Amino acid sequence: MRVEDVWVRGHGVRLPSTVEVSDAIDRGECTPELVARTGVRSVAFSPDESAAEMAAAAARVALNRAGSGPDEVDLILHADTYHQGQDLWPVTSFVQRETLRNSCLAVEIRQMSNGGMAALELAVAHLQARDGRDALLTTADRFCLPGIDRWRTDPGTPYGDGGTALVLSRRGGYARLRSVATHADSDLEGLHRGDEPFGLAPFQHRMPVDFGAAKQAFLREHGISFGIARSVEGQRIVIDRALADADLELADAEWVVLPHFGQRRLAVNYLRQYGIDERRTTWEWSRTVGHLGAGDQFASLAHLVDSGRARPGDRCVLIGVGAGYSWGCAVVEIESTPDWVAA
Repeated sequence: MRVEDVWVRGHGVRLPSTVEVSDAIDRGECTPELVARTGVRSVAFSPDESAAEMAAAAARVALNRAGSGPDEVDLILHADTYHQGQDLWPVTSFVQRETLRNSCLAVEIRQMSNGGMAALELAVAHLQARDGRDALLTTADRFCLPGIDRWRTDPGTPYGDGGTALVLSRRGGYARLRSVATHADSDLEGLHRGDEPFGLAPFQHRMPVDFGAAKQAFLREHGISFGIARSVEGQRIVIDRALADADLELADAEWVVLPHFGQRRLAVNYLRQYGIDERRTTWEWSRTVGHLGAGDQFASLAHLVDSGRARPGDRCVLIGVGAGYSWGCAVVEIESTPDWVAA
């Protein structure tokens, strides 16, 4: 989708604390062999804040920076992958209550790690179709036992806790959204389901969740070539579409924001495949944060801007992928240095 007159007006990130990989090894939480090829040094960690509370904290920062109040925001979308702190409960309504307390549409999106990118496209379509003003997008997850083992649930990618937020606006901002695209392939849905029967309650068959076991069950049935080919195709389709709509070649983008995967997974799926120089990515930062579920792209964009690495004129390509399977890609062009950075 070619995007007209939609800007990123504000952002916020909540990463409460940090766990060093070396400390986790010393405590027996993981083994050197398990994390060696990931290249990850540390992960964001929440000792006590729920995912919902981290989302609200990030949202308050983003709204304040954007100067967006209850009357400006027409839509709230919250993307997540795991338990938000309460059962049978609309987490997005909590974010709305803790921030704006207005009466706009507030909806949760659960498209796994591509949820933030899916929210981005939905928000753009909403703002353009309804001639809206601002949209608040949040993501948050707290990956903890007993349901999730941040080191073992998804071998090759350690998970981090945190909340992120973006304010999209038709009223201007520091970065212009040039394009956004999503693509889905439900034939790969079983990669994260495996062959277990459907259950009556969460974690009936396996706790903590084991994506590795589900993947092996899928590959036994369909073969590794099928999974690889479809994954490569889906990723390329969405990247090509977003770049074409932005009139941009990937080689010309100053920054490529990738999912916060482990180093080996990043190299195989992105760096080698697309000829991306690691120095054009946020790897040196993301390896200290871990995979934030649906929030990797928002967090890394915020890091590039707040650190001063992304400067006016820079083009940033945001790339996402999530179980289901779906892929997302967006092109953002930095137009100015935000006041909070200049100050």
